[in-house]
Amino acid sequence: MSGLIGKKIGMTSIYDANGKNLPCTVIEAGPCVVTPGPTKDKEGYDSIQLAYEDKKEKHTTSALKGHFAKAGISPKKNSRRVYTF
Repeated sequence: MSGLIGKKIGMTSIYDANGKNLPCTVIEAGPCVVTPGPTKDKEGYDSIQLAYEDKKEKHTTSALKGHFAKAGISPKKNSRRVYTF
């Protein structure tokens, strides 16, 4: 499974070889960090989390502060769980 997380910056358009105008979304992706997720021993499945974009500590819950501190990174705004098989 592959994935990408980021933030939408805007829209633009490009032209193909036939001269047709194609709309495109511009995405700022990265730097993404990997944080640990549930393990098979604790939750019954393995996964990791991808996190992106820093967040102020005062806007972060205590539970998430602990999660990110355990991973050794600053709090992030966006995190998505990626299941591993």
